[in-house]
Amino acid sequence: MTSSPDTQPIVVGIDPDPTQWLALAWAVDEAGRRRLPLRLVHAREAPSSKYRAAELTPAWETWDEALRTLGTRALEQVEAFVRDRRPEVEVSVLLVEGDAASVLRGQAQEAAAVVLGSRHLTAVQELPRSLSVAVPVIAHAHCPVIVLREAEHVTQQPPFLVVGVDGSPDSKTAVDDAFEEAASRGAGLRALYVWHPPLLGALDEQAAQQECRRLLSETVAGRGAAYPDVELHHEVVRGHPVEVLIEASTHVLGLVVGSRGLGGFTGLLLGSVSQGVLYHALCPVMVGPHPKH
Repeated sequence: MTSSPDTQPIVVGIDPDPTQWLALAWAVDEAGRRRLPLRLVHAREAPSSKYRAAELTPAWETWDEALRTLGTRALEQVEAFVRDRRPEVEVSVLLVEGDAASVLRGQAQEAAAVVLGSRHLTAVQELPRSLSVAVPVIAHAHCPVIVLREAEHVTQQPPFLVVGVDGSPDSKTAVDDAFEEAASRGAGLRALYVWHPPLLGALDEQAAQQECRRLLSETVAGRGAAYPDVELHHEVVRGHPVEVLIEASTHVLGLVVGSRGLGGFTGLLLGSVSQGVLYHALCPVMVGPHPKH
């Protein structure tokens, strides 16, 4: 049964390794801030078909039972961690057989948000995207997906979030998510439109930047009435979008981007900017869902 909007949980993918619980801690606190239930999901990877052959059945069953036991124990430990950290948060656990990306994509259909660690975006980040969990989940999710490769490093007061804007439908969705997140945290918001001058050809730079300012103003317009407590600053910055957003991610609560911008190739699961900040941002990254979702 699909959850109603008021009861949609924050879903977090669980790793049995306690050293990978950065995303878990963030998700627990987010559920407490937003007064939403928390769903802890552990995907029990199914053994490949070669281990299901008749002559290997005992070995496969032993392996399968070991994975089930490990997953159950991990969820018990995590549930205890959640109740100790935020006793007021309603928590449920789910142990599912399947690959992590497919399981979490399914959970994202009825979630308020999905929170992932970045274990799969480390030394193997240049492998095909199909080998990661975060990219396919983000590409098909119906809700924001938050990826944590770094903890929050807030040294500037008052705290604020950064949202990338380029006038695309995805960036408009990102702006909505950014305002909601900023409001839930009592934080400010900095909206950036990064103008990247073309490598070839003549261009009226002043006119181009004026058009960027117009698009930025239109994209953020109208949110003030809905979020009167969110202090907004917006500016056009010259440079490469990935480099500018990564630099802006220092000392902020989070960076919010759309899953795809105006450029790039339609066959890619994610746009190049969203992938770039996922790999290199110095804070949690929230990627908004595509408007079609």
